[in-house]
Amino acid sequence: MPSLSEAYRAHPVHVQHKHPDLNSLQELPESYAWTHTHMEDHTSNCGVNNESVPIIDLNDPNASKMIGHACKSWGVYQVVNHGIPMRLLHDIQRVGETLFSLPSHQKHKAARSPDGISGYGLARISCFFPKLMWSEGFTIVGSPLDHFRQLWPQDYDKYCDIVMQYDETMKKLAGKLMWLMLDSLGIAKEDLKWFSSKGKFKKTCAALQLNSYPTCPDPDRAMGLAAHTDSTLLTILYQNNISGLQVHRKGSGWVTVPPLSGGLVVNVGDLLHILSNGLYPSVLHRVMVNRVQQRLSVAYLCGPPPDVEICPHAKVVGPSQPPLYKAVTWHEYLGTKAKHFNKALSTVRLCAPISGLFDVNNSDQVG
Repeated sequence: MPSLSEAYRAHPVHVQHKHPDLNSLQELPESYAWTHTHMEDHTSNCGVNNESVPIIDLNDPNASKMIGHACKSWGVYQVVNHGIPMRLLHDIQRVGETLFSLPSHQKHKAARSPDGISGYGLARISCFFPKLMWSEGFTIVGSPLDHFRQLWPQDYDKYCDIVMQYDETMKKLAGKLMWLMLDSLGIAKEDLKWFSSKGKFKKTCAALQLNSYPTCPDPDRAMGLAAHTDSTLLTILYQNNISGLQVHRKGSGWVTVPPLSGGLVVNVGDLLHILSNGLYPSVLHRVMVNRVQQRLSVAYLCGPPPDVEICPHAKVVGPSQPPLYKAVTWHEYLGTKAKHFNKALSTVRLCAPISGLFDVNNSDQVG
């Protein structure tokens, strides 16, 4: 079975990782200045007509039903009472703060290789846009030991321990959320054979993404992370307490996802979009920046084993709802995403969506 790292190496995207220290810039360079077209609809609709991303208490006995409604109508929701200790959330935030505060030359010692996924660098989606994004990131797949030794020759072990604990804890939460989402579709644990025999969420692949959005001298013309969907089954985001994340909802435009103390944002990825036969849309999202505070976030990107075929599940198709997508492995889909980016779902679609089903590539995309 190919690993997630091997899958990314097989489908490289060409990103220039040499960039200025954003914290030292007093003016916005032209290479970071986005045009009005890309910055269209900069303001959010949050608070207008009660448009706000659903907040779901995982202790609620109706959590599965509420998650299903949120996935179908939004493609994203926030969760509370998720069981992740605040201490661990603070610890992983501290790792990000410490990492991104290192001198630029030190961070580049752990730079991501041109055909790799792990390490320091710019977002992989950067190559699809004419302007650079006001952010920097650090991706972790598997153990961060080698890279952390380069960043912190003396203290790498304590940071490694935090990352590995966070990864293991998030894996358990991802399993719980995935089963709630599948249950809302009428899919039982035994219906997915690529999980373990006991229905535990152990055979998945995941990546951890640390993001930094430094204070920006001209935030109205800069973009932290451009509009995109995730290739995952689901993504769990800890966005701390600083606003910036926006999601695109059909008919509503861009809506800000306000930070929720102790809350986590969960969004549907492309592969769950396919598995649900388009019932649960893969949400288009982006990140804005500000001139006052650095924003840090941590994303846990979860998908199936790279060689397992994902297709519309038998429980969500029928005579009146034919399958809309062909079967595809995550390995194959990453190649499609690397080539077609936000139009990747369209390339694996078998036919046009029927009435009532939503396809992200038919939405009004910005960027």
